[in-house]
Amino acid sequence: MTYLDAYRDPALARRLLHELRRTATRPWRIMEVCGGQTHTLVRQGIDTLLPAGIRMIHGPGCPVCVTPLETLDRAMAVAARPDVVLTSFGDMLRVPGGGDDLLSLRARGADVRVVYSPMDAVHIARDTPERHVVFLAVGFETTAPANAMAVLHAARLKLPNFSLLVSHVLVPPAMTALLADPECEVQAFLAPGHVCAVMGWTQYEPIAARHHVPVVVTGFEPLDLLEGVLMAVTQLEQGRHEVENQYTRAVHRTGNTQAQRALRRVFRLTDRPWRGIGTLPGSGLELTEEYAAFDAARRFDVRAVHSAEDPQCIAGAVLTGARLPTDCSAYGTRCTPRTPLGAPMVSSEGTCAAFHAAGRTRSAPA
Repeated sequence: MTYLDAYRDPALARRLLHELRRTATRPWRIMEVCGGQTHTLVRQGIDTLLPAGIRMIHGPGCPVCVTPLETLDRAMAVAARPDVVLTSFGDMLRVPGGGDDLLSLRARGADVRVVYSPMDAVHIARDTPERHVVFLAVGFETTAPANAMAVLHAARLKLPNFSLLVSHVLVPPAMTALLADPECEVQAFLAPGHVCAVMGWTQYEPIAARHHVPVVVTGFEPLDLLEGVLMAVTQLEQGRHEVENQYTRAVHRTGNTQAQRALRRVFRLTDRPWRGIGTLPGSGLELTEEYAAFDAARRFDVRAVHSAEDPQCIAGAVLTGARLPTDCSAYGTRCTPRTPLGAPMVSSEGTCAAFHAAGRTRSAPA
């Protein structure tokens, strides 16, 4: 806690805010990509303390939120089988699919278990050879290496009863897709520090150069975010568009090369649908042919499952930063953390959940 307290020092925060006010001479719009960063900004009220004209746009970096409906419904279909143990991190259990969630399915008798690592699922498969064990593998580049290692370990153990239901997505293609939208207002990005700890930041350099947007790799504590915003505003004011690293205590340019080798061995690029956004080319990972035997979607033939969003839910517009949660007619009424219509309200990194927890009220109708 002493270490974290150093990044929550009120005096240093005031100094950074003072420097921001001195540096900013015009309005700027900056997107923080990561849902964890969004929660810190909203919980601490940082977005309301920034100088007038500097607006934070909340991005699609919540891994639970962007997992498409059909992935949840495929997981439901697999978990409903009596010969299957479906394993998942706890944050996926209450995310609504096309009509229900995994927690409700478990209450009706399905064997759905919360694990703390994909390796836990491998151990369950090893110890329960008469059941097929499926791990729901979602998330960004941060969680993918552990899932790759689980597949490699299961292959070494020759476990025919272990597989992944994969829905991994990648940050750089999402940033590129946002910038390609003619209505995009983003002028700079705060890149997610945990993703960059794995992948480094070389993938962001072509984005910064091609689209003339500063990208600042940023941590998750209040002072991290204030310094990241200051670094982005300084670049914008100076007319620069480079990749800079605020999160020096955890990230270096090339990232974790061992983790990257595991990713390349087990996964390959694929087009991937994002919840509320649509399919983005080359924005996801799938298992290579060498490890196709560990693909639960193939094994249980659920690839044809498709679902539709609730028409009142504006999760897609929230995830792309086009709308705020408080713009939604269902926010805080039909959609709450206890009764979520969309993943951004139930996920611990969701923008809607962050606004609701901070007591932000719904916008008055125009």
